[in-house]
Amino acid sequence: MPKLKTHKGAAARFHVTGSGKIMRVKGPKSHLRRNKSKRCRAQFDAKLEINPSFRVSMQKLIPYGVTR
Repeated sequence: MPKLKTHKGAAARFHVTGSGKIMRVKGPKSHLRRNKSKRCRAQFDAKLEINPSFRVSMQKLIPYGVTR
């Protein structure tokens, strides 16, 4: 069985925790950040678990559980 390649775009945007959850950060994090409220900016920094419907496709993109 050949080695599987990690999708580098997915590896930069997602990471896998020790328990196997795939985590992400919210999207428009840096665009016009000065105009956003402090509460809004803090919410962009929080990491969220991906939707369970995307889990199988994400596991194909990150087969070895890329960690940061």
